[in-house]
Amino acid sequence: MKNLILIICATLFACIAQTTVAQSDEGFIFGTITTIDEDTYTGPIRWGKEEVYWTDFFNSTKVNNDYLKYLTDEDMNNMSNNTWWEEFLNIHIENYSWDDHTHSFACQFGDIRSINLIGRSSVEVELKNGFVYKLKGGSNDIGATVRIIDQDAGKMKIEWDRIDKVEFTSTPENLLKSFGDPLYGTVETLEGTFTGQIQWDHDERLTTDELDGDTRDGDMSVSFGKIKSISKEGKGSLVVLNSGKEIYLSGSNDVDSDNRGIIVTVEGIGRVDIDWESFRKVSFEEKVLSSGPPYASFTEPNHISGTVHTVDDISVSGMIVFDLDEVWDIEVLHGKDGDVEYQIPFRNVKRIIPKNYKYSKVEFRNGEEVVIGGMQDVSDKNDGLLVFEGEDDPVYIPWEEVEEVVFK
Repeated sequence: MKNLILIICATLFACIAQTTVAQSDEGFIFGTITTIDEDTYTGPIRWGKEEVYWTDFFNSTKVNNDYLKYLTDEDMNNMSNNTWWEEFLNIHIENYSWDDHTHSFACQFGDIRSINLIGRSSVEVELKNGFVYKLKGGSNDIGATVRIIDQDAGKMKIEWDRIDKVEFTSTPENLLKSFGDPLYGTVETLEGTFTGQIQWDHDERLTTDELDGDTRDGDMSVSFGKIKSISKEGKGSLVVLNSGKEIYLSGSNDVDSDNRGIIVTVEGIGRVDIDWESFRKVSFEEKVLSSGPPYASFTEPNHISGTVHTVDDISVSGMIVFDLDEVWDIEVLHGKDGDVEYQIPFRNVKRIIPKNYKYSKVEFRNGEEVVIGGMQDVSDKNDGLLVFEGEDDPVYIPWEEVEEVVFK
């Protein structure tokens, strides 16, 4: 009897231990796709060959800008005068439209309630707070083949023109089937180290995805789940497997200078996109217990708000429209530190301090900070800020007059 009790206790302990180390799947995108024939499919979703986590970004372009109406003709002329010489020289201005000052849109999938297709390249994106953005084109997220593992039918690819609507819901803690396990680790660069979920070559982000390259003996494809580290070396990369075996690969954009970049989703900051020039090494964690934050952790979007301090010692507080464009805290601030591009949800930003015409210091709510530039949001290409102290008649503050912005 005593032995039987010991066996039962050991079994229970093993079950508890197994439950404790089980991976949570709640960070994977999940929802229901309704087709134009009103067929529905429910399960984990992979957008194209890329986005699979709630922390991944959906990208497109806003159709119009509702905030230009608050500017005077003089304000509009001043914005035009600030950029005419760059247009003349055909210098590309990131996220900028010369004709109507519309901008790109980006937010994490976890902030979206639904996506409705209204045309070949147009969608209506409903945020969790019910606000709807009309968007058109702007990235390969529009027109993508959407993959889903339906709970009944299994794995499917649904072409863009067959989709009517995608509705997102919370992911079960443990999926019966998934696209793979997360890639998580630390990337070493010239600008520092970054730890989080990893997207290799703007594409591979799961253990089931494969790294391709040429060895001296022939072509090779190795699943990321078998890889311990990848180091840039010469015209290729040295790949170390979990087994300890070392392989030198070259001749593929996965492992040479044609690599499109390594993206790391960093908690409390956002997404950093690392150019191959800056990349040095990535080390993967072999066992990852979390697929990332669940859908429920993405709270309803709030208006961006705070206080703008000007160079003339004037302070204006209220709802802020940043760069005459971003109005919700789930929208994204863009900037570069050398060969590393930052995409930062405004809800993670505590303060922005312009340093000169090209760079700004960004302080995060977690206490970290970075100086970034080279893009419209954080340079003199910024279209300026509207601050609503009340419901109407906002104060317009050109970027060159901003001393700092402190977010509420």
